[in-house]
Amino acid sequence: MENTNDIEKEVGKTEATTAEGTVSETAEVDELQKLKDEVAEAKDKYLRLYSEFENFRRRTAKEKIDMIQTANEGLLKNLLPVMDDFERAEKAFRDLNSKEAEGFLLIFNKYKKILEQSGAKVLDLKTGDDFNADTQEAITQIPAPSEALKGKVVDVVEKGYTLNEKVIRFAKVVVGS
Repeated sequence: MENTNDIEKEVGKTEATTAEGTVSETAEVDELQKLKDEVAEAKDKYLRLYSEFENFRRRTAKEKIDMIQTANEGLLKNLLPVMDDFERAEKAFRDLNSKEAEGFLLIFNKYKKILEQSGAKVLDLKTGDDFNADTQEAITQIPAPSEALKGKVVDVVEKGYTLNEKVIRFAKVVVGS
């Protein structure tokens, strides 16, 4: 009988060990799953942070490029009235053939080139073009001299300018109604 009791005790110990082993294996599996979840969460946070940083880098690079392209905008706006004066004087000097007129025209052309090299471009407008509120400012409306000029530019009072595709001064026009 002792053998039977000993055998029963041994079987009980084995069952207890197996039960304890199952509990500890389950705890290890739970611990492993928890660690995997933490790694996945950390990886997700890393990817989001990396994406956010890349977006920030692209955005600041674009802003820097825009700033460089429009850095002279204020200066060019202040120089445009001088260009208008040069153009009016050029019309007055056009018929003269004197040395003063020649010197003036040289200065006028140099000034015009400097504005162009800085990125300022004249809005190309002619009488009869459609009125475009994005690039033009209607200072007045007059009765259209012909039916074809209704809603169109009748006269350009002041030229408009763009700087790298951005309007820095709207063209002042008279529109036919």
